[in-house]
Amino acid sequence: MQQVLRILKPEEYFIEEEPYYESVGNEIAVFEAAYRNGLPVLLKGPTGCGKTRFMEHMAWRLKRALITVSCHDDLTASDLVGRFLVKGGETIWVDGPLARAVRAGGICYLDEIVEARKDTTVVIHPLADDRRVLPMEKAGELLAAPDDFCLAISYNPGYQSVLKDLKQSTRQRFVALEFDYPEAGLEQRILEKETGVAPEQARRLVKFAHMTRNLKGQGLDEGASTRLLVHAAKLIVSGVAPVTACRSAIAQALTDDADMLAAVYELSASLF
Repeated sequence: MQQVLRILKPEEYFIEEEPYYESVGNEIAVFEAAYRNGLPVLLKGPTGCGKTRFMEHMAWRLKRALITVSCHDDLTASDLVGRFLVKGGETIWVDGPLARAVRAGGICYLDEIVEARKDTTVVIHPLADDRRVLPMEKAGELLAAPDDFCLAISYNPGYQSVLKDLKQSTRQRFVALEFDYPEAGLEQRILEKETGVAPEQARRLVKFAHMTRNLKGQGLDEGASTRLLVHAAKLIVSGVAPVTACRSAIAQALTDDADMLAAVYELSASLF
């Protein structure tokens, strides 16, 4: 006996309270226009710069359920679309997160899309063009996306190589929004708002971050992200000494190289 189990509880994915987000340009207006026109959106930018927070803010703003998938090497098309499972002697179809988002008319956000296998990402192509359908071959169903469904993906161009890059056949289906770390004054305000850290400490943390970002490509793959600054600020507010907070939340998260660690330690000691 074959049954279909459709887990449709979009209320579990609604964001009730407004996520704090500071606009740095016209990204909100562009996303809303893309959403109204049924266009998928690609967010690209360095790690920890606010892409996921932006998606949470837009889901709250548009009053849509947000289903987020963290992509990885073992992610299969069945993980996204769904699969048959045997339960109590019966064969049951269980929707994957992408199918759940389509049925619920929500937002499906595929984070770090290039981490997924290329044969997996192909499944989103019919959803990301004017067809707006999700083929569910194993279930024998062609799922049409309602007008309020939105597909969004993200990736970090700085990490990509020839082996891990977004195919042109994928990226040219999307409206692209480019993200970067905020300018110094805004980043300081974000730290103060998010953590309650004192303005002077926030200013020094931001200056420290800019120093580490200048080392990108000179021993560091990435400089300190806004996310790492928030972590350090929270430690400081909790009573951890600033130098210790910078070492634990930022330096150790950036590298394991002893020489680079010593250099980053010296930078933090010069400020705190």
